[in-house]
Amino acid sequence: MQALLAAVRDAAKLCRLVQANYLSAETKTAGDHSEPVTIADYGSQAIICRALQQYYPDDAVVAEESGAQFLQFVATDGRAQIRALLTQVLRQQVTETELVDWLDFGAGRSAARTWVIDPIDGTKGFLAQRHYAIACGQLLNGQVSGGIVAAPGYNNGGGALFYTREGAAFKASLAGGDGTRVTVSSRSEPEDIIAAQSFERAHASKSRMARARELAGLGHVRLLELDSMEKYALVACGDADLYMRLPREKSRYAHKIWDHAAGVALVQAAGGVATDLDGSALDFSQGEALPNPGMIVSNGARHERVVEAVGQVMAE
Repeated sequence: MQALLAAVRDAAKLCRLVQANYLSAETKTAGDHSEPVTIADYGSQAIICRALQQYYPDDAVVAEESGAQFLQFVATDGRAQIRALLTQVLRQQVTETELVDWLDFGAGRSAARTWVIDPIDGTKGFLAQRHYAIACGQLLNGQVSGGIVAAPGYNNGGGALFYTREGAAFKASLAGGDGTRVTVSSRSEPEDIIAAQSFERAHASKSRMARARELAGLGHVRLLELDSMEKYALVACGDADLYMRLPREKSRYAHKIWDHAAGVALVQAAGGVATDLDGSALDFSQGEALPNPGMIVSNGARHERVVEAVGQVMAE
C-alpha cells in the first residue's frame, strides 16, 4: 500500500494548494465555490487513480468523478489549472489525455478487488477550511478489506493519514513517515463517551440521533460535530466512541459507497464495529449505493444498546 499512501498524501497536498490559492476572500464573499471544489475533486482523484493504474492495473475502480464529466463540465481555464497543479504536485508534465485516462481508470470493470475513491469527502468543510477527507477504500469480492483516509483538518489543521495494514489500523503524519498503530477506545461509561456527528444538518437527523442517545443512556455525552469521513477515523483512533447517521424523516437519500468504505475499514481494523441501524452488516456489494438507510459506528462497548435505542426511535 506504500504507493497508495504516497498518492493520497499527494492528493491532500493538492487540496491544500487549492485552498491556499483558489479560496480567496473575493470567492468566499461572492459565494461562487464551484471552481475550487472542481479543481480539487478532479486533481485528487487523478492522483490516486494514476497510482492504481501503475500498481494495480487489473483492478476495478468506483469513483465519484469521471473523464466524461471532466470534458463536459470543466471549462478550458479550469482544465489548465488542474493540469498545472498536477504537474506541480507530481513533478512531471501532465497532458489532458493522461488526466482523462487516470480519471477513468478501472471504471465499469469487474474484478475481485475494487478500489472505492472519494477525492473530497466533506465539500462544505473543505470550502470553510474545517474538516474534510480524501479517501480510498478497498473491497474484496464486495467486502470491505482495507482503506486509507487523509484528514487534513485533524488536530486543528495539523492533519493525519489513517490507513489499514495486515488487519490493523495506523495513524501517520501527512508529511510522510511510518505510522503508529491505533485502536478504538475502551470507554464504556456514559459520562466518558464521546460521540461524533455531521456538522451539516442536511446530512442526518440530529433530533433522532439525540433521542437515540438519550434512550441508550447517553444523553449527556460530549459531542463533536465535524464534516466528512474523518468521523470514522476519530472512532478508529480512540478520539471518539460513537458515530451515528440516522436518516431524516421521509428521506430517500442513498448513501454512496465511496463515502463510507474506507472509514468502515479503518474502524473494523481498529477493533470497532460498523453496522446498519438494525445491527446487521453494511452491504457494499450492490454497486455505487448502499442499500442501508444509515449506520451506527462505535468502539463496540455499548453498540447493542445503541442499536436497540435506534430501533425504538425509528419506530417512533
